[in-house]
Amino acid sequence: MNDVKKLSGKKIRSIPISNTEWNNQLIAMINSGIEPQLLEFFHQLKDERDEYRILVDITNSVLAHLDREGLVSAISQDIHRFFAIPSVSIAFFDGEHSNTFPVTACGWFEDNRHYCQQKNYHLNQSEIVGVLKNSQPQAIALTDKTQDPLLQDLYASGMQAVLLLPLAFNTHSPGILILAHTDASAFTPSVCSLLGQIASRISIAVDNANAWNEITRLKDSLNQENIWLNEQLQNAESLNDIIFQSQVMKNLLRQVEMVAMSDSTVLLLGETGTGKELIARAIHKLSQRAANPLVKMNCAAVPASLLESDLFGHEKGAFTGATNTHIGRFEMADGGTLFLDEIGDMPLELQPKLLRVLQEREVERLGGSRVIPVNVRMIAATNRDLHQMVQDREFRSDLFYRLNVFPIVIPPLRERPEDIPLLATWFTQKLAARMNKTIDTIPAQALQALCRYPWPGNVRELQNVIERAVILTQGNTLNLQLADLKMPSAAAPVSRPQPAAIKLPPMFNPSVPESDDAEKERIIQALREANGIVAGPKGAAQKLGLKRTTLLSRMQRLGISTREL
Repeated sequence: MNDVKKLSGKKIRSIPISNTEWNNQLIAMINSGIEPQLLEFFHQLKDERDEYRILVDITNSVLAHLDREGLVSAISQDIHRFFAIPSVSIAFFDGEHSNTFPVTACGWFEDNRHYCQQKNYHLNQSEIVGVLKNSQPQAIALTDKTQDPLLQDLYASGMQAVLLLPLAFNTHSPGILILAHTDASAFTPSVCSLLGQIASRISIAVDNANAWNEITRLKDSLNQENIWLNEQLQNAESLNDIIFQSQVMKNLLRQVEMVAMSDSTVLLLGETGTGKELIARAIHKLSQRAANPLVKMNCAAVPASLLESDLFGHEKGAFTGATNTHIGRFEMADGGTLFLDEIGDMPLELQPKLLRVLQEREVERLGGSRVIPVNVRMIAATNRDLHQMVQDREFRSDLFYRLNVFPIVIPPLRERPEDIPLLATWFTQKLAARMNKTIDTIPAQALQALCRYPWPGNVRELQNVIERAVILTQGNTLNLQLADLKMPSAAAPVSRPQPAAIKLPPMFNPSVPESDDAEKERIIQALREANGIVAGPKGAAQKLGLKRTTLLSRMQRLGISTREL
């Protein structure tokens, strides 16, 4: 079978279409003395059929691939099979790289084994970018004086001529098809014409591959965001995120551990800024409902006119503007935990309905008549004195007793001064890493001042003070503005030991989580060792001893992308 044809005096491989029927027809024409013009027309039809078959085969082949690697591999093998071109590459210009562009090059070893490899080239050093601007093919004879790094690599591999074909699709050019040959005269006008038609088909496939890559990227980003949001909803934090070393906090967390395994209603009492929400998340995380959602709501942050709808939901048309059915927080938290912060600010008219839900475990949406059963554990929190509010008839006594099943009083920061140096160290590391600063020392005088201050805003106020100090710090020592702390005249207890200056190591206490900066470096190192692979037996998650979803969540939070490694 003869699978080689002559095209403008230059041999290129054609799809093996010669068969007995065609040969017999050709021999019969020659023997019958057919007119030369008719014989030439016959050859022309045969050549055109060969070209159409090549175009159809390559089109079907490339459109079957949506990933870049598979697409370039299929293109290179088809072009090599039909034209015997030893080097096939595609340069992609899709905006994924600001100063460089990736080139996927395919070739063949001496034993005819096929290979593909990728390399990045700098835009400002490339001469082939001009092909994109004028959208015209260009044939170049390679010499040792070539300045373009990509063309230099082709010349070093033994190539003598290169054909650059822009892959123009619609109004943009997603890349360039780069064909290189060891024969300087390989690319004749007829060959270039046929390869140009092939490039038009390839441009569609490359555009499809780029679109597919973008869809995949957005899908992965959305999956990571969903994982992160779900972990936030499910409470990724636990007792390890509560920074403490005082005995009073140890006693409190024993209560948390005991009540978490029950299904009882919990009432968290304490001053503002003491960490009531953190304790609520810890209770949920340690409970049997940890796999289900933790839904949070601040009763003081929602207008009274919307609070009922937000809590219990509403049906379509229940009131002006209710264009759709709305599911309330109780239904969202079904099977999980509902945390109602600032419960003391709930309007009196809504308290009987909340009491009914707690007692009957069922809700009725606003404007509806259907009873919806819910299985929800309630955790409420307030910084107000509910007992006094009951005496003043500002809070229903029956709801108070229903919520007060297991009260937990969270101590203010001034009652656990042993935790202040630990908290100050943790906030300094965390905030410094977020601001790309290196702060390794907290002066002893600053720590003593922090321990003497009564902290009316508690842990939240301490965090704000440390954040301001980190912002003002220029060197490696925390610049705490002591004048901003309004010290009481006799606040310092005489029996309290004064802390010394603290040097901040990467992990200052085994009970305290590592800083974001240290965690980011550790994850990046693991990803590099795993060649960017997250899951699997050789993935970064396995190296770090984490679940795949946990690692993706932390990568999302720390802004780590495998493309940047």
